[in-house]
Amino acid sequence: MKKIEVVAAIIQCNEETLCVQRGPAKLDYISKKYEFPGGKVEVGETKESAIIREIKEELHFDIIEPKFFNTVNHQYPDFYITMHSFICSVECKDITLTEHIDQKWLKISELHQLDWAAADIPIVNKLQTDQK
Repeated sequence: MKKIEVVAAIIQCNEETLCVQRGPAKLDYISKKYEFPGGKVEVGETKESAIIREIKEELHFDIIEPKFFNTVNHQYPDFYITMHSFICSVECKDITLTEHIDQKWLKISELHQLDWAAADIPIVNKLQTDQK
């Protein structure tokens, strides 16, 4: 089974967190699901530099000093994913979607309202638990 290592950005502005929606996909279990933006770690790249690069590519947005949050290991039907998430505090919400079809800025207590990709759910749960 294919194994991939990815990074995800928990982008927070004031009291809200960025949630982005994937477009239609041939794999039903990730099609149109919400996720935290990010992508694959390239060979020889640190996780921190990967998240900075991915957010620049996907959202045309610069993040500074990402702080490690947690690592999720999840097995989808077709692949195994290790996802390292980082808290990224920003001062503005000026992003440009290049790979997603929608964005929402929600309070942590509202995150459960969305239809999340399965690998992102443990991050949502930890954010909500840590907030209490």
